[in-house]
Amino acid sequence: MSWLERHLGSTQVSRVMYGAIIGLALVVALESHPPGPGVMVASLLGTAVAVGLAELYSEVIGTEVRTRRRVERARFHEIATDVGAVAFGVSFPAVFFLLSAAGAMEVGTAFEWAKWSGLGLIGFYGFCAGRLSGMGLAAAFIQAITAAAIGGFLIGLKALVH
Repeated sequence: MSWLERHLGSTQVSRVMYGAIIGLALVVALESHPPGPGVMVASLLGTAVAVGLAELYSEVIGTEVRTRRRVERARFHEIATDVGAVAFGVSFPAVFFLLSAAGAMEVGTAFEWAKWSGLGLIGFYGFCAGRLSGMGLAAAFIQAITAAAIGGFLIGLKALVH
């Protein structure tokens, strides 16, 4: 079984999507008055850490309340793995701003790549979900478009507001 097959069969898919939506929202919110690429990297990584810690804390506390016992090491590892997936989704767009800081692209281009790659990732997961649940190609593409519409809504809202 390939890494992609294992990944698509895990709980991490929903966590990466959740993080990608947060990262996309941050990128879209900051684009109208763009900070430098270093500030964007720090903002995305800082948000990934903050959201990850909030996710970790809430999952541990929620599990302890629900089960009425301390979280065991194995369960903590599962939670931490899912938290890592959220943090990855949030921080992924930082790659483009690192490239911008290195002079490989303009900061405006980094914003474009960050937005559209986030939208593409969300759509990709929507398509995979459709195909893996037995949908035909057309229905899976519709599901991909529907999933990507979340990100498209953020991008469109920003365009209307500014």
